[in-house]
Amino acid sequence: MTLSAGYTFDSSVLREYDVRGIVGETLHAADANALGKAFGTKVRRSGGKKVAVGRDGRISSPEMAAALIEGILSTGCDVVRIARGPTPMLYFTVYDEKTDAGIMVTGSHNPSNYNGFKMLNAGKSVFGEAIQELGQIAANGDFEVGAGSVTDIDIEDRYVTRLVAELDCDVAKPMTIVWDCGNGASGDVVRKLTAQLPGTHHLLFDEVDGTFPNHHPDPTVEANLVDLKAAVAKHNADWGVAFDGDGDRIGVIDGKGNVLWGDQLLQIYAADVLARQPGAAIIADVKASQTLFDEVSRLGGKAIMWKTGHSLIKTKMIEEKAPIAGEMSGHIFFAERYYGYDDATYAAVRLYRILVQSGKSLAVWRAAMPVAVNTPETRIDCPDDRKFDLIEEVRGRLAEAGAEVSGIDGVRVSTDDGWWLLRASNTQPAIVARCEAADDAGLVRLKAQVTDQLVKSGLSSDDFFALGGGH
Repeated sequence: MTLSAGYTFDSSVLREYDVRGIVGETLHAADANALGKAFGTKVRRSGGKKVAVGRDGRISSPEMAAALIEGILSTGCDVVRIARGPTPMLYFTVYDEKTDAGIMVTGSHNPSNYNGFKMLNAGKSVFGEAIQELGQIAANGDFEVGAGSVTDIDIEDRYVTRLVAELDCDVAKPMTIVWDCGNGASGDVVRKLTAQLPGTHHLLFDEVDGTFPNHHPDPTVEANLVDLKAAVAKHNADWGVAFDGDGDRIGVIDGKGNVLWGDQLLQIYAADVLARQPGAAIIADVKASQTLFDEVSRLGGKAIMWKTGHSLIKTKMIEEKAPIAGEMSGHIFFAERYYGYDDATYAAVRLYRILVQSGKSLAVWRAAMPVAVNTPETRIDCPDDRKFDLIEEVRGRLAEAGAEVSGIDGVRVSTDDGWWLLRASNTQPAIVARCEAADDAGLVRLKAQVTDQLVKSGLSSDDFFALGGGH
């Protein structure tokens, strides 16, 4: 150990479940280097030495990865470096290569001028206090010192082989599927994968391009699915799938062009898992529809509502020994038959397998789901230094009013009409809102309650749900 000049990160980049900022403004190569030193130090002090490092397709990612690796090596850790690809491929490397830790350079689904880092250490996500601890190590200049080495490996073919292996059933009627990569980091993997899967496959925007020239790589915003819907209709496809910028979030539409959101997909996966594991715990985040929790209970599962955030969900899965979990944002986590992390490409193959084995089209699955009237996951602009205080103000007013509130993550309020949610986003300067009711009139009343609370806390808008957009 040695003490050197301390390094202070911009306060906005050390987030709840990753490190993320605007390149050239709040995030620089020097930040990546300091994070590498702090992360390598933490790995060494937890008994590890080998760190897998990957990067997505953003323009800034090569520079960030080089600076990060330089920092890691300076602590005496060895680096296993993989080529450009999706975040789940980095996770796969950690498990397949049995590294002690892993760190991915990625801006996830954020705009092209963002970048950041997702981390694993000793088999667990690095989030919350552990991320703040990395900031403290850097601030103190309290770094381990050594001289590590770099090994470059080609993991992509092994990863694709594992994905293909998930379709371990007789495909009597191969399907026609459209895959929208959104110019994100999954393109190369999806190209190789679909070449080995049965059926007819049409690829959209599979060229990795960090400027995202065709549409923003976030499949939970319905406007970003326009091209996918058009291609499904053009090719008379059975269904279509889309990925976010780093390939850990999935979006799906059926053959009729209807979107299946994260909680609806989780209903399909849960039904499949519970047929093999009766009574198993199924975890969904606080934004998920009540119809999901009710359906899991009806199927004999243990429905658990938990906090939003991929690291938080993965940690809860370990605690509950849950075989599967999911979020409205399209993160789907599989511990049964897989490694417990969120992998959108794996989720797509697994969905293919379920559809083949059930003999039912995706449209039939969707049509059979319980019906509720709800808003999309709506993001309302709110400064980072204001958003958490705003939620606490709302919580205080609700307590005074005697409302029925779940405080798992933000405030989820139950009424005779249904429920509404307000929570602070951990990845953007925004408040996240959602409402769900049994009918349109009830939804109008719930939206009015949300608007009332936001206005009382100083936000002003004619229609938050219109201005905030969709998922």
